Amino acid sequence: HYSGLEEAVYRNIQACKELAQTTRTAYGPNGMNKMVINHLEKLFVTNDAATILRELEVQHPAAKMLVMASHMQEQEVGDGTNFVLVFAGVLLELAEDLLRMGLSVSEASYILITVIEGYEKACKKALEILPDLVCCSAKNLRDVEEVASLLHTSVMSKQYGNEQFLAKLIAQACVSILPDSGHFNVDNIRVCKIVGAGISASSVLHGMVFKKETEGDVTSVKDAKIAVYSCPFDGMITETKGTVLIKNAEELMNFSKGEENLMDLQVKAIADSGANVVVTGGKVADMALHYANKYNLMLVRLNSKWDLRRLCKTVGATALPRLTPPTLEEMGHCNSVYLSEVGDTQVVVFKHEKEDGAISTILIRGSTDNLMDDLERAVDDGVNTFKVLTRDKRLVPGGGATEIELAKQITSYGETCPGLDQYAIKKFAEAFEAIPRALAENSGVKANEVISKLYAVHQEGKKNVGFDIEAEAAAVKDMLEAGVLDTYLGKFWGIKLATNAAVTVLRVDQIIMAKPAGGPKPPSGKKDWDEDQND
Repeated sequence: HYSGLEEAVYRNIQACKELAQTTRTAYGPNGMNKMVINHLEKLFVTNDAATILRELEVQHPAAKMLVMASHMQEQEVGDGTNFVLVFAGVLLELAEDLLRMGLSVSEASYILITVIEGYEKACKKALEILPDLVCCSAKNLRDVEEVASLLHTSVMSKQYGNEQFLAKLIAQACVSILPDSGHFNVDNIRVCKIVGAGISASSVLHGMVFKKETEGDVTSVKDAKIAVYSCPFDGMITETKGTVLIKNAEELMNFSKGEENLMDLQVKAIADSGANVVVTGGKVADMALHYANKYNLMLVRLNSKWDLRRLCKTVGATALPRLTPPTLEEMGHCNSVYLSEVGDTQVVVFKHEKEDGAISTILIRGSTDNLMDDLERAVDDGVNTFKVLTRDKRLVPGGGATEIELAKQITSYGETCPGLDQYAIKKFAEAFEAIPRALAENSGVKANEVISKLYAVHQEGKKNVGFDIEAEAAAVKDMLEAGVLDTYLGKFWGIKLATNAAVTVLRVDQIIMAKPAGGPKPPSGKKDWDEDQND
């Protein structure tokens, strides 16, 4: 027999456990993929927890708390969303065990408060211990080889087997646009997906790639001077309508000639300013196209205003609102603009030869759209990991090594604490075992055997030893030597957000939904009362 409080808490915990279980089997490099069909009936095949949660419409308010925590992790760090979900789910599961330990109904709320206090104490202690577990730091973020080795772990969890190749691509793209100030912007790495070939045909380009064709006859320009217009490439239209009275054929010819001459003068003025590439954000008129070809101007049309803005940033141009000749300051520059064919897709490439461009593009090739979407998610995680490293270069060992060391030290801390909250602190330590356990289960290895081996090695003082996912049986190895490293900030925020989410769920004793009360429905009134009834 449960009290109302316990019943509510158990229901909340159950909803959160089910959500955590969904993503737990997708944890780590050997995690299973989920096939998610969203409300628009779009299909996603991925093991990326952030994508799964974004496309799932979670209804239960308590489970939504976990979703919000993982979204915060995504915004703060860009990776480690699954860690937050799995860890928070296990914290709640173990809190349920503490509640079920046979305490009388009247003590339920007291026990809940004790559990919450214990979890908060343990979280604070874990974040104090974490800096001592740092095994190395990134030395030079402008060295492509070093950066690629640091991105391996992040990419491996999404694309196991392709991590060497992808990490190298991401490292090249990130290093090439890292400014001297060190403020790295994730949006400056663009991804262009083109179906065909295989993953190994993917490449990095300094500059931008658009899946477009050129409008005119000119398809390649070296040493490009670029004029960018946010308006259509067409004659100006008056704001008010005017009426022209034409009396004979000669006047009609002269009228159209006047329009042609005006267009000719406009395009000639642009060509005379030195520009040899025109990029427009609107439609291109046939007459304007004719004169652009006459003056050897390359014409590219971009429908998206965001693409137009990014291009301006890449080439250093100013988008002009009217067809006026650009000044030298308003023109953009890049080494070459050319139309190319990748597979059977036409692309326009704005290429910078110099390394330190403003924007880099990773050209992803793959056999299906789903595969390329998953590759794009792996690239996003790698780029976000690089951004985290520009903020804090510290790294901790992966493969469950950090979690087991935290579990060991927090258990010892729990034994020194008087009072009932020591049980909650020990359960918090036990929750860390869920990470190596998930890795072992998803690799098809006996989890208990792995955890006992890890504890035995960590008791000897080897802090960097974690689970070896590539071994046939339950084996452990040094994660620093293996190059399996997690970012310090990723772990820090993961532990903090998961604990906050779990504690918030435990504090809830009632869920009150704002819905219309029962009773008779209000009268709907007479429909179509203002229409004539002729029948």
